[in-house]
Amino acid sequence: MLDQFQRQIDYLRISITDRCNLRCKYCMPSQGVPWMPHEDILSFEEILRLMRLSTQLGFHRFRITGGEPLVRRGIIDFLRKAAQIPGIDDLMLTTNGILLSEAAFDLKAAGVRRVNISLDTMNPERFAEITRGGDVSKVIQGIFRSLEAGLKPVKVNVVVVRDFNTQELPTFLTLAKQYPIHIRFIELMPIGSSSERRSDFVPIQEMKELLGLKQYVPSKEILGGGPAEYFQLRDYKGNVGFISALSRHFCSTCNRIRLTPDGKLRPCLHNKLEIDLREALRNGSTDQKLLDIFAQAVWCKPAEHHMNEEALQGQRIMSQIGG
Repeated sequence: MLDQFQRQIDYLRISITDRCNLRCKYCMPSQGVPWMPHEDILSFEEILRLMRLSTQLGFHRFRITGGEPLVRRGIIDFLRKAAQIPGIDDLMLTTNGILLSEAAFDLKAAGVRRVNISLDTMNPERFAEITRGGDVSKVIQGIFRSLEAGLKPVKVNVVVVRDFNTQELPTFLTLAKQYPIHIRFIELMPIGSSSERRSDFVPIQEMKELLGLKQYVPSKEILGGGPAEYFQLRDYKGNVGFISALSRHFCSTCNRIRLTPDGKLRPCLHNKLEIDLREALRNGSTDQKLLDIFAQAVWCKPAEHHMNEEALQGQRIMSQIGG
């Protein structure tokens, strides 16, 4: 489906929970955040109905996120039903990896094609510090179990934070050299707690210089439908990519909208506009009414974000929107 700027919007990111088993410093404040009441969160049946309808508008790529999606009870059965919906070409999952080693084979059997794993450091002490108590060994186990299960590709998302993990970037590069893992280095976005950490921002160009990648030519291979710029390095089993949400934003080619856990369509991550689907769902609205709301959300998608000029404060944090 085209938006008013003639962008093809065919990718829906669905957050199925705001709950998470980590407390990452750049995501949420130290005191945490109040969880949404259970009755406010869409049921799996409601989400499946919306997924079926959205395929009629041309949506065919779906990413399940959170919070941490694997903490929600019944997720494997939900994913199995989602994968069987006609018109869904790509079903993906983003996770922090803590529960992934236990779930990888079940995810594959349910119909999930690939996973993105958030991992900002492989140093146990630093990981425990930034996640406020997480165990990095569980995430690393989850990465290798995903490879064993045949989830492909396995992507590792690294949010680069100045003076925290910049010295580790070459270590992640080594991971891509030794294993068929796609490493993506991501600029820190000023959303939620990270809105107060502008000085921690590292632009993509600086990351490339730290890694010695200035002389390499970007890969022409398209790996998924996202905004990453990939480099295929000689003798590497995996790839290295960069997502520049701020220094060179990709709004002109953005192909996605988001569905929050409580049933709001969010046309742009860094924009407070949300269009309520839950009320219509629960008031007995027809399929056509729900399709009209989807179409409205697509049409209202702004031309670009304004993260470079202002932080997104005073509203939802990332776990409440959907990562």
